[in-house]
Amino acid sequence: MTIGYLGPVGSFTYSATKFIFPSEMLTPFQTIVACLKGVELGQVDYVVVPIENSIEGTVNQTLDYLYHYSSLPIQAEIILPINQNLMVHPNWKESWKSIKIVKSHPQALAQTQQFISEYLPNTKQEITNSTTEAAEWLKNNPNECVGAVASKEAAERYGLSVVNANIQDIPNNQTRFWVIGKDQLHHGKFKSQIQRKTIAVEMEKNKPGNLHKILSTLSWREIDLTKIESRPLKTKLGDYFFLLDIKCEDLSLINLALEEMSTLGAKIKDLGCYPVYLKK
Repeated sequence: MTIGYLGPVGSFTYSATKFIFPSEMLTPFQTIVACLKGVELGQVDYVVVPIENSIEGTVNQTLDYLYHYSSLPIQAEIILPINQNLMVHPNWKESWKSIKIVKSHPQALAQTQQFISEYLPNTKQEITNSTTEAAEWLKNNPNECVGAVASKEAAERYGLSVVNANIQDIPNNQTRFWVIGKDQLHHGKFKSQIQRKTIAVEMEKNKPGNLHKILSTLSWREIDLTKIESRPLKTKLGDYFFLLDIKCEDLSLINLALEEMSTLGAKIKDLGCYPVYLKK
């Protein structure tokens, strides 16, 4: 079995992938869209992609592609603790406060703005495709006084010096990752925390009370929502679909709620019912 992930080796997605697929062959992709297209085209059996961070919220690229372009279901979720670290090439370990540029993935930079503004207020922030790409750049450019925000695994892999650890704005920083694939994933090694179901709902007409109608089908049945979010339909300004994460405790009851939504004029895309695994 071959597993695709948002790479390269040492990225947080790589850590999540190794957690749930410790012995499988792993294939990195440079972008989220490339990951999802890879599993659609049969290049890999499953892919692991980020969907939400506790600081920065939804990874819109993942959600929008799955809603607009893909019919593949979610097969599992991994929740991974995220610890961001500032690192430099060992040549600059003693003078890290003089760095003028900090490189990283936009999510990592967004998660560490308080630290950067306090300790490196005059640095320029440059975006890379992944945190690991930023770390690799430091390794290949030892004479450049530049920092990177990435994982400790990336620092170890590329021989870098971590000059400040755990610099994320919120200590309890976590990211959700989805495992996407055509076939149901049978994973007996871990015990899931909960079963979750994710649906996307679009109403036929944009009218007042649409969201209330959707939620009422769940509330009177006492179905527990863990997340609700609106996203643009990409048709015209003001048109949205709603993403709902539902605690999957009584699937028959949920199916009745979905039938009622359809009767009320909702177009529903079922993204899957799946186990959630938490990496300690």
